[in-house]
This record gives sequence, structure tokens and C-alpha cells, in this order.
Amino acid sequence: MLERYGVVYFGNDWFAENRTSSHHVAQRLAAHMPVLYVDSPGMRAPQASGRDLRRALRKLREALCAPQRVGDSLWRCTVPQLPFRRVPGVPLFNRLFSQWALRRAMRVLGGRQRISWFVTPHPGFLARQLGESLCVYYCIDDYAAHPGVDAEVIAASDLALTKAADLVFVAPPALVAAKQAQNPQTRFSPHGVDAKLFAQASDPATELPPAARGFVGPVVGYFGSIHEWIDVELIAWLAQRRPQWTFLLVGYAAIKVPDLDALPNVVLAGAQPYTSLPAWAKAFDVAIIPYRRNRQVENANPLKLREYLATGKPVVAVGNPEIARFASLVRIADGRDDFLAALDQAIADGPQHGAAERMASVADQTWDRRVEDVLREVATSLATADMTLADRRVTG
Repeated sequence: MLERYGVVYFGNDWFAENRTSSHHVAQRLAAHMPVLYVDSPGMRAPQASGRDLRRALRKLREALCAPQRVGDSLWRCTVPQLPFRRVPGVPLFNRLFSQWALRRAMRVLGGRQRISWFVTPHPGFLARQLGESLCVYYCIDDYAAHPGVDAEVIAASDLALTKAADLVFVAPPALVAAKQAQNPQTRFSPHGVDAKLFAQASDPATELPPAARGFVGPVVGYFGSIHEWIDVELIAWLAQRRPQWTFLLVGYAAIKVPDLDALPNVVLAGAQPYTSLPAWAKAFDVAIIPYRRNRQVENANPLKLREYLATGKPVVAVGNPEIARFASLVRIADGRDDFLAALDQAIADGPQHGAAERMASVADQTWDRRVEDVLREVATSLATADMTLADRRVTG
């Protein structure tokens, strides 16, 4: 049934430094039907930084180009929007320009019926504007709680898209009840993991990256972007209390971290290819999730939780409802002293203690299985819609 359809998929920047669920789901959808991946603009207004200016220029240039093939049955295109959403005339311009650009880009889907699929809320004004047979909202975050966004505008976009969608999938458990109240066709769909890839961290044949070799003392590791919601002060405090340890942070630093730069036992490895993360994780004696406690984190479903577990490494984390579901496998810390004590205990136990249990806990939670579960719901909704349409034709 699904082979009759093509997906217009509104996701994060395809070339973002960090691979997110947006990318994982799109790649697996493309195994079932053609997917046009639409790079959505960021939710925050661009800054006057060289990085943001280069990204804006790239998006404007790419908007005039034909969609780029990035995989089997997978294309990407860029449909930029003016970020000043409160300025009169800007929403209308964004809607008209986006519809024009998408009509051109959707030609890669041929004559197939369409499914619109939104992973971010702010392009949601295009829901039901593309001649689609089904509209899906795959909500992976409390978007209005992100730092630097216009919370009122993003919250309104999120609510409107939730109500407009035929199906809503929600990754963070803390958001499910609210979304179900807004749309009864809401399903809990937690994140998946590439279990096979991250299991390479426990494979003796996996080689450490050259920059991850020769560290002195136990290695406390982190991979993922370093944003405002990462408690860099906590990391610095831990590193100062344990100068004989190495704190290895792998990922793009989106904020300035002078306190970490100044510490000799903190290594900022920068952004690394996604497929290399298991090799970096092999160097870890323990992995950390050092979140700040705020609304965004309370409603988050961290990808790295399952990725860490799939490596087999011990995990110490600041808790939230999703992390609490793995409390038997993760040391959840409440405060700095508790975090340090948990690290001490994890290092004393050794990285192999409980490794098999951690890996087994996520072995069946793969992205492939998650997408298959989602597609069953999509197929059921499409079949119901087809039956309703047929009944109307008969009675009409």
C-alpha cells in the first residue's frame, strides 16, 4: 500500500553537525517509499555570526537548485523562510514562497500520492497545503522551551500543527498526555538507536581514533553537541575535583566554553562523523549526560541515552522522565556531589560491570523497528481514509 505514496519530510538541516532522530527516521522511511527531505530553517532568528551568515547564504543558493539525491529514494531540498515572523507580510511571503518552491521540488516524487511529515513545528503552516493524503507530526521535543526562540510563536505553531495533523507521534513521555488532549490521534513513539553501530564500542577489533589514545587516568566521556542546556559548569566542577581523570567531550560546541578550555584534563574533540562515535566511546570508562534542570530537559528524550547504553558503557545522568525509565541501568544523580559520587562508583566498578545488561536493554529498540511501528499506524490511517472516501462516493 505504501508504495503508492511519497513523503514530503520537513526536518532539521540535513548537514547539521549532529545526527538527530529527524535524519534517522527519514533514511529509514526512504526504504519504504520515496522521500523529499526539506531542510527547515532554524527556530531561532539567525545571529550576525560567520557561521549563521554562511548557512543563510548556502540555503538561499540551494533554494534555487533542483533537489539533491542523498540516498536511494531520498532527496533533499532547501526552502528558506524569512525569520522575522512577527513582521507584517512575512508569514504570507513565507507561505507563498514555500508553496512555489515545494511544487517544483515535489516533482521528484512523480505522480504518487503525498504524505506530509513534520519534525519541526514552524513549517507547519504548510500542513494540508500540499495536496497530501495524510499529515504526520513527529514531535521530538518541547520546541518552545528551546533557548533563543520566540516561545510564543513556536508554541502557537506547535499547537496548530498538533491539531491539524492526522497522526501525532511523540517521543518524550512527558509530552504525551498534553498532546493526546490536543489530538486524540496521538501515539507515544520513543526514540530508537542504531544498536549494531554503537555495539562497535565493545568490539575488540574497533580501533580508537588517534586523538583518543594515551589518556592518563579514567576517561569520563560525552558525545553530542554542547548547547545551552548542557551544564558546562558541572563538567568544569567535576574536572577540578578529579584532576587525575580525563574528560573527553566529542561534539560541536555551539556556545563558548572558556571554563572548560582552561582545564588541562578536559579534551574538546570537536564535531566528529556520526559513524565514528562508537570508536570514540570505546575510550570512555563512563559516559555522562550533564543536563541543566529546566523545562526543555524535563521534556526531552535524549538520543544519546540509548546510544550510550548500546555501547555497554556505564552511564551517569541528570534525570528526567525518559531517563528515569532506565533507572535500573543508569546512575541518576541529583546535584553535583551526587554526580561525582556516582562517577566514583562507576569507575570503581569498571566499564564491563553490567555492560551486557545495558546493551541488551536497547537491542530491540532499533530505528528500523521504531519506523516499522510508525508505518503500521500510518498504513492503518491511510486505509481508514480510503474506506471513508469510498463510503462517501457510494452514498453520494
